[in-house]
Amino acid sequence: MGTTLARKIWDLHRVASMGGDDLLYIDLHLLHEVNTPQAFDGLRAAGRTVRRPDLTVGTEDHNTPTISVDRAVRDPRAVEQSALMRANCQEFGIPLHRLGDPGQGIVHVIGPELGLTRPGMTIVCCDSHTTTHGAFGALALGIGTSQVEHVLATQTLPLRWPGTMAVTVNGALPSGVTAKDLAMALIARIGTAGGRGSIIEYRGEAITSLSMEGRMTLCNMSVEAGARAGLVAPDETTFAFLRDRPGMPQGADWEAETAFWESLRTDEDAVFDHEVVLDAAELSPYVSWGTHPGQSVPLHDTVPDPAAIQNEEERAAAERALEYMDVKPGTRMRDIRVDTVFIGSCTNGRIEDLRVVAEVLRGRTVSEEVSVIIVPGSAQVRRQALAEGLDLVFGEAGADFRAAAGCSMCAALNEDRLGPGQRAASTTNRNYEGRQGKGARTHLVAPAVAAATAVAGRLAVPADLEERG
Repeated sequence: MGTTLARKIWDLHRVASMGGDDLLYIDLHLLHEVNTPQAFDGLRAAGRTVRRPDLTVGTEDHNTPTISVDRAVRDPRAVEQSALMRANCQEFGIPLHRLGDPGQGIVHVIGPELGLTRPGMTIVCCDSHTTTHGAFGALALGIGTSQVEHVLATQTLPLRWPGTMAVTVNGALPSGVTAKDLAMALIARIGTAGGRGSIIEYRGEAITSLSMEGRMTLCNMSVEAGARAGLVAPDETTFAFLRDRPGMPQGADWEAETAFWESLRTDEDAVFDHEVVLDAAELSPYVSWGTHPGQSVPLHDTVPDPAAIQNEEERAAAERALEYMDVKPGTRMRDIRVDTVFIGSCTNGRIEDLRVVAEVLRGRTVSEEVSVIIVPGSAQVRRQALAEGLDLVFGEAGADFRAAAGCSMCAALNEDRLGPGQRAASTTNRNYEGRQGKGARTHLVAPAVAAATAVAGRLAVPADLEERG
């Protein structure tokens, strides 16, 4: 019987097996300022050092200000976290992209753009959305603080094989349907535990037709389906994205590297533990109505009635979500008004996302009742946006295009957060209670829907704006 891509990468990195766990060698360890101080304290307490600082990279992203790189951070906890990140990286010789550096940005955005992320790698980070890097055919996992310390000390990580799941999406995505919509439609179908703690491999025409940005968005959301990781087999789209990235091999070395990457395929006769098949033609723009990504429906639909949900636990969760979100069953999603639109995050803060937003906003003005914040996922994304004049489009439309990159309102760990009762259309990946601020209400959407909503003042797709004239 053949072998899945995930299993091939796993086996290539296994250095030992013990008690049901495998000890995997880690090719790249990414750090940010929020979840790492305790790990460094553990190293000091044990008298250990970082085994491979050359395979470890830090960035400041979660609590950094986005209004200006020079803006002082006021939250004492954020100040302490950033100070510790800088001190720890300096003490242990780890490269760090500080706020204001050309390579700074959200950890899952800068990894690929700096050429740190490559096919066949094992990548870990103290952040659940490390699954993003699976878009390149890497095995990328979010890990906890104790695991961070273990990787820092040994460059290895003990893990139990999680099993595999295939998500096959046949056919082409309809016009206006994006990777974000695909991810939300999948989670709405299988649930937030549907990934069963496994490694999802995304396959099919709709997947191979996605850009690398789209694949990153899809893999980013894998953890929202309960998966440990998500990945896409590398192909010519992958190679084209990586070709001119920093540190990429040249000449014969590039040819040898891509030859290896091309071998990273699931064998024809490999068997997955689970498989889900979707028809891309049946998909449309999705939006969440509740407090997790699984509580989502097509934008043309209505808020569901919990009474129609058979599962008692799911029905109770839906009732609680409706109360928190202050929406009534049967309400048309298009009738839901918002007062804030947030565009950014490791899900949809890349240059392709900003281009989509600019295309919708060009020549239009955002609603007077809506505040629009656009935060680039990295300093490089912002530079590219400026080079293409996207900042001018945003400014003329009345959107606030931030001067610095970071997680911003996605994590609400800096000053960008919603107030109690405020309602947002957000390109982020999570919408649990209080995610974007205490009492805040978040509807997850794709960038095009976010931009159209900003203009309409209510949940909308770009085609709705054309009908309005």
